[in-house]
Amino acid sequence: MATCPRGCTPAVRLCQKLNRLKILEDDMMATSLKRCLSTLDLTLLGVGGMVGSGLYVLTGTVAKDMVGPAVIISFIFAGIASLLAAFCYAEFGARIPKTGSAYMFTYVSVGEIWAFLIGWNVILENMIGGAAVARAWSGYLDSIFNHAIQNFTETHIMQWNVPFLAHYPDLLAAGILIVASFFISFGVQVSSYLNHIFSVISMGVILFILVFGFILAEPANWSQKEGGFAPFGLSGILAGSATCFYAFVGFDVIASSSEEAKNPQKAVPIATAISLGLAATAYILVSTVLTLMVPWHSLDPNSALSDAFFRRGYSWAGVIVAIGSICAMNTVLLCNLFSLPRIVYAMAEDGLFFQIFARVNPVTKVPVNAILVFGVLMATMALIFDLEALVQFLSIGTLLAYSFVAASVIVLRFQPDKTSSKGTASTSPNPNAEPSPAPSESQTITEDSGELKQYESFSDKLQLVERQASQERRGVGQLRAYWEPYLGKLLGDCEPGEVVAFCVLSLIVSSVSLCVVLEFGIKQLQLPIWSFSILLVIFSSALVLSLALIWIHEPRTDSKTFQVPLVPLTPAASILINVFLMMKLSHLTWIRFSVWIAVGLFVYFGYGIWHSKEGMRELQPKDMAARYVVLPSGSLVETVQSVQPDGQVDTSAPHINPSAASTAEEYAGKR
Repeated sequence: MATCPRGCTPAVRLCQKLNRLKILEDDMMATSLKRCLSTLDLTLLGVGGMVGSGLYVLTGTVAKDMVGPAVIISFIFAGIASLLAAFCYAEFGARIPKTGSAYMFTYVSVGEIWAFLIGWNVILENMIGGAAVARAWSGYLDSIFNHAIQNFTETHIMQWNVPFLAHYPDLLAAGILIVASFFISFGVQVSSYLNHIFSVISMGVILFILVFGFILAEPANWSQKEGGFAPFGLSGILAGSATCFYAFVGFDVIASSSEEAKNPQKAVPIATAISLGLAATAYILVSTVLTLMVPWHSLDPNSALSDAFFRRGYSWAGVIVAIGSICAMNTVLLCNLFSLPRIVYAMAEDGLFFQIFARVNPVTKVPVNAILVFGVLMATMALIFDLEALVQFLSIGTLLAYSFVAASVIVLRFQPDKTSSKGTASTSPNPNAEPSPAPSESQTITEDSGELKQYESFSDKLQLVERQASQERRGVGQLRAYWEPYLGKLLGDCEPGEVVAFCVLSLIVSSVSLCVVLEFGIKQLQLPIWSFSILLVIFSSALVLSLALIWIHEPRTDSKTFQVPLVPLTPAASILINVFLMMKLSHLTWIRFSVWIAVGLFVYFGYGIWHSKEGMRELQPKDMAARYVVLPSGSLVETVQSVQPDGQVDTSAPHINPSAASTAEEYAGKR
């Protein structure tokens, strides 16, 4: 970010600090981590993150309580909605192959405070998610042995009845997390090998369920006699889709691993698409088999698949299903323990979190401190807390991250490259972007729309004046040439990308307003039909107008990496779906979310803002360079300027060069 000019208020300076963007290095493939993951490794990580206990528990719960056999359609809708978010993650993972996932993507496009809050929420999301899966793993294993572990713990160790705490300490859940953290600290290849083993076993069990299940299928279970295919109607299907959407969270582990991928530009998009396709196929086919084996209304929500085989007389198959379930939960545990330390590492590396977590083991090339500390914290949560009350918190953190990443895709697609001066890094997120030209090359320093144009030398000005006069192609983030005669006076003076950034903000606000009216307008707010309809029209029109204004600007088209199709429609649809799902969360979830945000702000203003590397970059001694400012009258002003890290300049000390001014006047007279 540019240094605040003299005389600006402290509030403006604070705002600039909060919204400063991360400056990426020219060589984004350089890393202190080890690049060793292939496309297959990333794909299995994605599959492991998505196909977990939800396949064995969620399918039966949604089918019995919400949808019926139409759970198949719910998973199709949920898969499509997840694909929109996955597109956005795939583009960023390919363009910015750095660890940190949603945190990093927000930092390079939206601003520092927003990136910190996203990272802060993703940390809690992974901690609760990992602890919840560990408790589910423990409970599932305990149920196989007739709850012997729980009975022994309550009888011989301890039990308590305290709000928000579990009835007994789950030593098995805590133990599996400690052991998993220990293995992950040995390096990314060890984590990948473990994930390969558990994923292959899990997929083998899924294949067994599908083959044997289709043999036992009875189409009569979808007949009207059993309630029909969609007993709860369209509303049930949509409600089921909202629940099934959370089955697909976990593909972001691929983007989190991009800094350890051999070829992230190709591997990240391919792995994201394949893993999401495999997960969606598994959920759809298993749901089909499950509802065809037994009537949907007789399913056991806690162990639907095992119970279905048991009721058909094949109790031995339940043992195979149990093995697959445990392996699937192991892969989810590994993915949580894999992603969480890397997000913490990325935040610490940028100075926004405690520096001890930025240390990388020189042998294993992984952030061991972050792995062990947060592994112990996760184990502590699994040991003592009742996580059922906190599981809904997972949803709000995930949906918020998805929304910010989708918004960041739009902002970066219409944001021009910001060239930096010699010796500093480029802010362009494009890994294939060319390095900034040296000061001796022709380079325009300020925007074309301003009255004062600055150049590296006077000869550069002479070359660029005529080149700019004949140049007809519009730059990235500027108004398209077709719309210039109609909207040029209104929008033509804005900075490139400025209108798009404002429209993205308008898009988010209108999406939130529209979803609030749809969700609460009739029942909670008790709006009359006429006002309900008017509000729908107003907010829908604002949303469409925002999309239209974004579309009439020039997008970036020169990227050699994967790009989200149909921008801004695809990210906008993702934002709308995410916001709508957030509106369905309970008010207690929002209260807990507000408390966690308040704690995060305390950490940021107490530590992060003072140790931010981007803030320290602004305080470093500035390089000095000469600049020439061509005034509208044709005279030339020579200035000695300090070059900022992001390539902007401070023109506070002008010195008029008479000879240069006369040369400029002669040139202007000839023209």
